[in-house]
Amino acid sequence: MNKVLLLFGGNSSEHEVSCSSIINIIDNIDTYLFNYKIVGITKENKWIECKYEDIINKSWYNLDEIDNIIKYLKDFDVVFPIMHGKGGEDGKLQGMLDLFNIKYVGCRTEASVVGMDKDLSKIFFNSIDIPQVPYLKYDNNIEDIINLGFPLIVKPCNGGSSIGINKVSNIEELDNAIKEAEIYDKNIIVEKFIKSREFECAILEDDDIIVSNVGEIKYNHDFYDYEDKYKNKVDLIIPANIDDNLRNSIRNYSKDVFTKLGCKGLCRVDFLYDTENDKLYLNEINTLPGFTNISMYPMLMKDTGYSYLDLITILINNAK
Repeated sequence: MNKVLLLFGGNSSEHEVSCSSIINIIDNIDTYLFNYKIVGITKENKWIECKYEDIINKSWYNLDEIDNIIKYLKDFDVVFPIMHGKGGEDGKLQGMLDLFNIKYVGCRTEASVVGMDKDLSKIFFNSIDIPQVPYLKYDNNIEDIINLGFPLIVKPCNGGSSIGINKVSNIEELDNAIKEAEIYDKNIIVEKFIKSREFECAILEDDDIIVSNVGEIKYNHDFYDYEDKYKNKVDLIIPANIDDNLRNSIRNYSKDVFTKLGCKGLCRVDFLYDTENDKLYLNEINTLPGFTNISMYPMLMKDTGYSYLDLITILINNAK
């Protein structure tokens, strides 16, 4: 029986999302196949072994931290990081595990770095001829940004769950949005706002690369923000009501990104579709997507024929 470490938490702005994801992993892991332990990482970067009930009642933060993390990690056959954002999804954790030859679920260091950094990922997408929304990396030159034309979307380069992202319609709002984005990252991307439909596609690597059907997210605001993702009710439509040409383009682009970026295990690829101009844009790739009870990745894979238990089993068994 494989010894598996389920790792969650972290010091990113997505700490709470990770805490929600871990509950679903624990509820659905096959205990006949895997002997697992759970470790939470606090926002102060303390590594703490805990139990399911400690997470539910949030008492795990007060438990004793692990003394020798590397020695502790080497006792497991596989590490399953259910962590989102900086420190968990951006290649730092993956690099540490690679350095000590510890097997883990998900994308390797290089793909994680590029996938997390919106500037690097856009450079990569452009290099393989996948269309992008017009954008600039903010370099203190407001005039260049303004020339993109309002309205605009301001994003931290390294972040997720739409935290620190704002739509702006004038210079004053732009200045405030840049200041807010700088709280989460020193590098900032500014994009032309596109009134669009949002589609997502999931990838699972087993003996072959499995590409899910396309799902659509219908939300309450101008863009899919944190409130919609985790607090408001949104409509998740699987499969999306679109024609075969658009569906095939989304699925083909998703597989292309996964293979050419060198992803492993899983990812979710997000798209924006400009209905007025019939243009499809790749928005971003998520190399460690959420596993909450409202997350699109497991829902898309369920529609493809993989239960939560199947999904977790495949990911752990294929860890490298």
